[in-house]
Amino acid sequence: MSVFSQAFDYLQYRLRALKLHGVHSPFIFQLYQNVILDKEKYESYTSVEALRKELLQDKRKINVTDFGAGSKVTNQRERSINEIARNSAKPAKYSQLLYRLVQHFKPNTVFELGTSLGITTSYLAKANSEVNIYTFEGCPAIAQTAKANFEQLNLANINQVIGNLDHTLAKQLQPIKQLDFVFFDGNHRYEPTMRYFEACLTRHHEDSVFVMDDIYWSDEMKQAWESIKQHPQVRQTVDLYFIGLVFFRTTQPKEHFTLAY
Repeated sequence: MSVFSQAFDYLQYRLRALKLHGVHSPFIFQLYQNVILDKEKYESYTSVEALRKELLQDKRKINVTDFGAGSKVTNQRERSINEIARNSAKPAKYSQLLYRLVQHFKPNTVFELGTSLGITTSYLAKANSEVNIYTFEGCPAIAQTAKANFEQLNLANINQVIGNLDHTLAKQLQPIKQLDFVFFDGNHRYEPTMRYFEACLTRHHEDSVFVMDDIYWSDEMKQAWESIKQHPQVRQTVDLYFIGLVFFRTTQPKEHFTLAY
């Protein structure tokens, strides 16, 4: 997608986005006020951001296996750790939002489709030491680096699943009774995104929370986001531009919100 298209999409988003007092759903209003707009600097943020700073200075090179849509920045197989941290790791603003969402909704089982270097995974794990995190990564070299990062932060509630998500997701879903929280960041193409979404739907429940990453990353991701919004099992969605929140609360009317963030 061109820079012009991205700028146009962002402008359209800003024009549509509501502020707090424009939200009339009590559930979304409380979520927006107490979680999304929460400015508190939680203690857990410090150690993860210190790790991010280390990774941004790490010039070691690894061979990358990419099963997704690839990078917008480079197609080279050999990449440095700092390059991956700079281009693939979720910015602090959105990683910390995921932390607050897990704190707020208190899920028992979390799936993260796309580990990368484990920055976002670490935020998810630190939000609740009792939650079971299953993080999926296709590239063994990146997964090994992430494992070292988890050990550095003394995170013991993370289960790594390594391999092509087309195969590992279905296998890992089999023993899971229900999915409480899923962060989709494993592929940025329409067909795989929708396939993973449908697979995870087989384990969703009334209070599940699905988070879609990079919903404006490409035309295919925009198409996927529109399909998810219209899905018959989806009840509420929240467009925050870089990520989208999906809820399944049948007690609430079907509504779609675009909120300034």
